[in-house]
Amino acid sequence: MFIPVSEPLISKEAKENIIKAVNTGWISSSGKFIDKFEKKYAEKFKTKYAISVSSGTAALHVALLSLGVGKGDEVIVPAFTMAASWMAVMYTGAKPVFVDCELETYNIDVNKIKEKITVRTKAIMPVHIYGHPCEMDAILKIGDKYNLRIIEDAAEAHGAKYNNKLAGTFGDLGCFSFYGNKIVTTGEGGMIITNDKNLADKCSKFKDLHHSKKRFIHDGLGYNYRMTNMQAAIGCGELDHLDEYIEKKQWIAKVYDKLLKDVRGMIIPKTKESVSNVYWMYGVVVDSNKYHLSRDELRKGLKEKDIDTRDFFYSPVDQPILENIIGREKFNNTKYLSQNGLYLPSGLTLKKDQIEYICSLIKKNDFS
Repeated sequence: MFIPVSEPLISKEAKENIIKAVNTGWISSSGKFIDKFEKKYAEKFKTKYAISVSSGTAALHVALLSLGVGKGDEVIVPAFTMAASWMAVMYTGAKPVFVDCELETYNIDVNKIKEKITVRTKAIMPVHIYGHPCEMDAILKIGDKYNLRIIEDAAEAHGAKYNNKLAGTFGDLGCFSFYGNKIVTTGEGGMIITNDKNLADKCSKFKDLHHSKKRFIHDGLGYNYRMTNMQAAIGCGELDHLDEYIEKKQWIAKVYDKLLKDVRGMIIPKTKESVSNVYWMYGVVVDSNKYHLSRDELRKGLKEKDIDTRDFFYSPVDQPILENIIGREKFNNTKYLSQNGLYLPSGLTLKKDQIEYICSLIKKNDFS
């Protein structure tokens, strides 16, 4: 039986909501579920404003625009992240400036941020990788010292906490993705949260073609980044189950931890004491010298057994589009993780016997 890397769990409420949306005819970017989803999301994350958009990438782009980031500016981003993070910076005409990650959590190494700050730096974009929050206190101190804005990429961290505060609520803006493999999904979609009314108003205009007070009159360059009422209908139903979804993700991680902790050469994820990790994906790093199989060999073997996995994110040095931006930088930690890391099936439908089967194959260390 095929075990997907991440299969969404669509709640009964979400299915009922989408039928309601279709039956009313409100299937596009207007309808009661849009307002309801934004309100519920703001309440859940204890922020004043939530602005729905068409994707997590759109959320980042709009958030950057609301802060006035543009040509000639620089934005600090982690080297170890999904391409949407740094591409959103490039959409604005600004330059992404990469900082290597720490090996323990895969998050941006806060000790290396200051050396990348220049007179052109306008913002820092920490990314809470795989559901483990970044060291936000240190990042906020740097932001305050150098007068930099903070945009949190919390696409993978719905409900994660740092010092008992929700990821996405520390910076000027927090951005989330609702792609099909996320803890809260709407198929595609995203959300921006903030406590700043001025920023919220700007985000609302940028995502909706920059309409003025008069319809079809546009007082700036905007984008068609609206979420549909059908997507919001799903989101309303899924958000009601966020806490139980997080509990399931953490249970999956505990089972994997127990079964893999003593496997030689298999480096399992670490969680710092200051955080609540939601384990969007359960990632492992393969030390081929000790495990006697490379990451790629392990992945190939699991695939032959109908087990789906994914490589870790690639380093900026492997991205042709970034060749003229990064110069000769190496990002050694990111490179190491990208060459040796993969994440195992982590979807909300995953069962204990499936995890046990996956781990039995990994322990066997022989796919011949």
